[in-house]
Amino acid sequence: MNNIKLKVKGILLDLDGTVLDTKDAYVAAAKNAFKKLGLCEPKNGIALEIPKRIEQKLPLADLVGCDSSQFLDVYLKGFYNISSNKTRPFPHVIETLAALSQKAKLAIITMRFVPKEIVIKELKQFGLEGHFTQVFTALDTDKPKPSPEALIKAAKAIDVKMDECAIVGDSVIDVQAGKAAQTNTVAVLSGLYSREELAKTNPDLIIKNIKELPKFID
Repeated sequence: MNNIKLKVKGILLDLDGTVLDTKDAYVAAAKNAFKKLGLCEPKNGIALEIPKRIEQKLPLADLVGCDSSQFLDVYLKGFYNISSNKTRPFPHVIETLAALSQKAKLAIITMRFVPKEIVIKELKQFGLEGHFTQVFTALDTDKPKPSPEALIKAAKAIDVKMDECAIVGDSVIDVQAGKAAQTNTVAVLSGLYSREELAKTNPDLIIKNIKELPKFID
């Protein structure tokens, strides 16, 4: 699988777990929510399972032991307040984005339900915003990933054909969205999902992190 070269003109990058390391933010948000709801502090394994369940729209009740909608409200508010202080770029991201932007147009597609201006501000905080021509959040589409809608809108915005793009993300829903959009799919192992979980979605490429991506892009 890792001998392939992708001929692309556009790269659509997921944010959390792909460009930014958000594991500490996920853990802090879970602990904050459990504390506010009077629950025992969760182990890190449970804290990191919660965002996976949320993005796949899977039940939470067995993990959190309370009303899921109430927990979700407290958890997400906490995460968005915490994220700018608890996230950080993965190592060598600035150099990697600079290399990728020489090969293709770059866009961010994130599942965060926040205005894009908040994401752009966070990217600026890390000196990353200049590499992206477009930023899309869950508020910019009626049907977030795994629907292909955001990918299609992003490809149109950067003026690149869908089959000349690649979606790059750490989640099974990134790959599912890419398959639905009929674009190239790259899964990274820097987020919450294991190689086995990602392999089940049959991406075109699985790599350790985006630092490895430039060598696979023609």
